[in-house]
Amino acid sequence: MTSMERVFAVINGEDFDVYPALNPTSVATVDAMKISGAFFPEAHTDIRKMEALASVGHDRFGFDSVTPYFSILLEASALGAEVDWGNIYEMPMVIKKPINKTEDFEIPKNYLERKEFSNLIKVCADLKARYKNEVPVIGKVIGPWSLAYHLYGVENLVLDTILEPEKTRDFINMLSEIPMRFAEAQFEAGADIVLWADHVTADLVSAEIYRQFIMPIHKKAAAKLQKYGPIILHTCGNVSDRLMYIADTGFKVFHMDSKNDIEESVKTAGDSMLITGCINNPVLLAQGNPPDVKRSVEENIRHGIKLISPECALPFSVPLENLITLVETAHSIRQQK
Repeated sequence: MTSMERVFAVINGEDFDVYPALNPTSVATVDAMKISGAFFPEAHTDIRKMEALASVGHDRFGFDSVTPYFSILLEASALGAEVDWGNIYEMPMVIKKPINKTEDFEIPKNYLERKEFSNLIKVCADLKARYKNEVPVIGKVIGPWSLAYHLYGVENLVLDTILEPEKTRDFINMLSEIPMRFAEAQFEAGADIVLWADHVTADLVSAEIYRQFIMPIHKKAAAKLQKYGPIILHTCGNVSDRLMYIADTGFKVFHMDSKNDIEESVKTAGDSMLITGCINNPVLLAQGNPPDVKRSVEENIRHGIKLISPECALPFSVPLENLITLVETAHSIRQQK
């Protein structure tokens, strides 16, 4: 099977040959930058460097996908946040937020024409032209909860959910237009799958706030975008107390953190969605060795994981051999029936 056939067979509940290995968040390690010649900070925003760095994920590491968005701040930058784009050892960060009062913010007209949006749309088109129907191109958007705190600040947003809940709900609902339209544009350009990154972890938001404020938006997004292709929801951190809500959103796949119990998560998700992620990044992939990685992949499969992937964006220090081992182990195991 091709990578495309393998990945979509798993997502659609069909028979497949061997277990697919995805990296739907970021493959941007120092090794990947050296191999591609595309280094940060330029590879965050330069079209050719984005394409080159994304291609390493499949061409050199062997992943069954290519993913060209390596941070979580393209949208925030386009909407007025001042961003330090980092370097080959540091991820980007917002250094000045553009919003002091949520009620004063207006979504700018023609925002998809701003370079942070338009460049990623163009890269999705170029990668699709290169890989055609052989390898899935995974686009990415930042969900409205995460986008809100990038623009307004985590403390401000969390406090407002308590003190001014209706105002906060209105703000998040307004922002939800942006990832929906951006996802549509990436699909239309050639993306086969889109990752919806929204950090609704227990560290930032309670399960009840998720149910009331964010789950309705996730349901709307899943329903609206399903005609284009699968959506993968990504959230860092522990979500065990809200996973039953996430499973009811309609998203096809949930990409989760290794802080969650794999067996319990698969059980909770049931037939509603697939679980992926779960391979620990900072300890296992960054500091472990190939035998450790091999054991982790095998454990994931024993617990019912069918899409093998690291839990989040890779730490820059992850060595090449650990990523190749992850992929080779997944590809060495035939479907368990």
